[in-house]
Amino acid sequence: MTMKFNSHALVLTTMLLMACKNPSPEKTASTVDTPVSDASPKVSFTFDDGITADLAGYPFEEWNQMILTHLEKENLQAAFFVTGQNKLDEKGQFLLKSWNDDGHQIANHTFSHPNFNAETNTAEVFATQLMQTDSVIANFPNHVKLFRFPYLKEGRHPAKVDSIRNILASQGYANGYVTIDASDWYVNSRLIKKIKSDGMENAKIDAFRDFYVQHILERAEYYEKLSFDLHNTHINHTLLLHHNLTSALFLGDLIKAFKSKGWQVVDSGTAFKDPVFSKIPNPDFAGESLIWAQAKQSGNYEEILRYPAEDSRYEKDGMDQLDL
Repeated sequence: MTMKFNSHALVLTTMLLMACKNPSPEKTASTVDTPVSDASPKVSFTFDDGITADLAGYPFEEWNQMILTHLEKENLQAAFFVTGQNKLDEKGQFLLKSWNDDGHQIANHTFSHPNFNAETNTAEVFATQLMQTDSVIANFPNHVKLFRFPYLKEGRHPAKVDSIRNILASQGYANGYVTIDASDWYVNSRLIKKIKSDGMENAKIDAFRDFYVQHILERAEYYEKLSFDLHNTHINHTLLLHHNLTSALFLGDLIKAFKSKGWQVVDSGTAFKDPVFSKIPNPDFAGESLIWAQAKQSGNYEEILRYPAEDSRYEKDGMDQLDL
C-alpha cells in the first residue's frame, strides 16, 4: 500500500526551517533538581517495533495477545513505540487497535526503522519518517507524542542532533527515552533459531527463560545503580523490550522477578513524568540510553561505560556455553 504525503509538504518545510535554528538552552540543559527519595526501585515496560508475522509456530494474533495478557494480569499500562510501514494493512491496524483498546500508549518509532547515525539519514529524512508514522497513529485515542530513535541512535554529530531535536519540538514531540537497555532482541533471535532447528520440545525453553530474566535483571540493576549515583534517587525507569516472542513467553516471569527483587512496577504514563526525563544530555553525548548518556556527559564513569552500551557481543559467549 502506498501512502501520499503531499499534504505534509508545508509542514515538512516548516520543520526543516525550524531544524536550522539553535535549540533553546532549556531544551538541553540539565537544570531540574530531583528530590531525594527512599522508595524502592521502579520500572515501567516499553515495547518497540510491532511485528505482524507468525513466529516459530505461534500465529501473530496469538503471541501478540500473550503479551497483552501478561500486562493485563498485572494491571499495567505500557508504551508501544511502533514503526509505521507495516501498520497500514489489516494486520497492522489490528495490532494498533489491540494495544490501544487495552489502554496502552501508542508512540512513534519512525516509519521504516532507519539508523540516524548514518550520514545518508539526514534531518530531512527524519522529518519525513516522523510525520509518516504520526499520520498512521494519530487517530488512536491513546496516541502520545513520544518518539523513540531506532537503535537509540540520535545522530553522530551535534549539529544533526540539534536539527532533529528542533524538528521533534516543532511537532510537539518529546524523546521517549530508555533508561534500562538490554539485548532481549538477541535472546529472541536465538530462541526462534533454536525452535526452528530443534523443535519446541527440545528448544530448552526453560533455560532461555532463565537466561532472559537474569540478563534483563542484571542490566536493570546496573542502570539503577548508575542512575541512583547520578541523581541520588530511585527514578521511574523505562525498560526497553521488543514486541517479540520472548516478551510473549516470558514477560510474566520477568515482572514476577522484578517484584521478587523489591522493584515496584509502574505504568509507562507515570514513568515518563519523572523529572529525570527533563535532564536532556548535551548534543555531544546524545544516544544510547538516557542514563548512559548522562553518565557519559558527567565524565565520571568511563571505566564502567561500554560502547555500544548493549549488544549481542556481550551475551554470545554465555549463550553459547549454555547451548542456547
